[in-house]
Amino acid sequence: MAGASVKVAVRVRPFNSREMSKESKCIIQMSGNTTTIINPKQAKDNKSFNFDYSYWSHTSPEDVNYASQMLVYKDIGEEMLLHAFEGYNVCIFAYGQTGAGKSYTMMGKQDVKDQQGIIPLLCEDLFTKINDNTDNSMSYSVEVSYMEIYCERVRDLLNPKNKGNLRVREHPLMGPYVEDLSKLAVTSYNDIQDLMDSGNKARTVAATNMNETSSRSHAVFNIIFTQKRHDADTDNTSEKVSKISLVDLAGSERADSTGAKGTRLKEGANINKSLTTLGKVISALAENKKKKKVESFIPYRDSVLTWLLRENLGGNSRTAMVAALSPADINYDETLSTLRYADRAKQIRCNAVINEDPNNRLVRELKEEVSRLKDLLFAQGLGDIIESERTFFAAFGHKIPFEIVFLLGHPANEEAIERLKETEKIIAELNETWEEKLRRTEAIRMEREALLAEMGVAMREDGGTVGVFSPKKTPHLVNLNEDPLMSECLLYYIKDGITRLDADIVLSGHFIKDEHCTFTSSSGPSTQALLLLFYIAGVFVAK
Repeated sequence: MAGASVKVAVRVRPFNSREMSKESKCIIQMSGNTTTIINPKQAKDNKSFNFDYSYWSHTSPEDVNYASQMLVYKDIGEEMLLHAFEGYNVCIFAYGQTGAGKSYTMMGKQDVKDQQGIIPLLCEDLFTKINDNTDNSMSYSVEVSYMEIYCERVRDLLNPKNKGNLRVREHPLMGPYVEDLSKLAVTSYNDIQDLMDSGNKARTVAATNMNETSSRSHAVFNIIFTQKRHDADTDNTSEKVSKISLVDLAGSERADSTGAKGTRLKEGANINKSLTTLGKVISALAENKKKKKVESFIPYRDSVLTWLLRENLGGNSRTAMVAALSPADINYDETLSTLRYADRAKQIRCNAVINEDPNNRLVRELKEEVSRLKDLLFAQGLGDIIESERTFFAAFGHKIPFEIVFLLGHPANEEAIERLKETEKIIAELNETWEEKLRRTEAIRMEREALLAEMGVAMREDGGTVGVFSPKKTPHLVNLNEDPLMSECLLYYIKDGITRLDADIVLSGHFIKDEHCTFTSSSGPSTQALLLLFYIAGVFVAK
């Protein structure tokens, strides 16, 4: 299994309303696994690419060639889930310009039959396979995390206590990871579905309050899948741990095609930075495959996105990429760029290995590092601090001798103490029992529901979200969107005085003008009104 190439698929969607209004022509053709793009300015200038899968979803589902959500899942999702059960790390990520169909392929419309995407189908299949297990020697546990990367900042979408930006760190044994990112225990597909739903709502609501929109951020949904086998004869337990990373990347497009200005232009530059770095990483890995001897530098750390996806790109992972394509001639440049991106990605080879007993080995190695760091600090005369900071400070009446202050302030010692605390925190997390994880998950769920209620997101009794309500009757705009993940979850609060729909609230749409409109709010009954912001076919209308 080692040394397998990244699986690459491309999928073309139907025309959207904007493309139909412009009477766009289809420039994508597919035959088998070959995808061809036609230059609308030079009809003979056709470029063809071969991929593992070319999905024709441009026409209606009645078309015999139509690639359904289930077909995409069976080709890509089922294979990756099988590798996860074998003990491999797996990753599926979607790439393409905004509106090309990435979120539909990855998440889909969960409440509509046959329109669920890869993520919910994989999660449902995961628990179906777990529940179908009849081997009494096997036990399974599943944990999930959900984070958003926006302008090089990481936000936890599942734990309301983790406000602000989380640090991305690199441990010599753990590799890159997000410090304090919550990993919540789940016992059923419904648990995962509720967490995805809550995370999506928290993501969009939180983003909107800072004048961001969800399509402008990367979303990373991780599943930690642990399989334990108990041998009754020897009383030994072995385990395999797989990390399943499901990534919906931000939209990729050129600034001149979006008409972005000011804040949006800077935002786009940050997003393009991470996607550009991803492109550089993919190109460098593809070049390494060609050279075979001299390896070029891989710029993983140039962006948070590539830093966190390092193992999934040329490392210990089985990886698949789905490139979403617009079929319209007006998007020729972006679509060609996406095809070239995907063509480079298929040259990457990952060296995946089965993760046998990784936690046992990791805990042992982490404990060895703790011992080494303590020995180092004891040698510097800092042992008393490490053994018991409280006893140490009490011994000196909370007045630390100058020699100790000098030693403690030495950069090498500060780094050692920081690394010691970091490693001990990781060990504590790894040693946490399943019952403790379930209790912590429940506590976080209650905190999350309380916070979402404050933000105006209504919750069902089973934990699912049912849209928004007006918190404390504050005047605001709420969106209606054909995308179910985006509808009824964006809140734009109207402040006292004048709020401008261009400076205070930044929106983008086909008919949004630079100076679109203003809202005036004053104390009195009129401020209790609910303001609806409709999004239909790229047109915003405030009522």
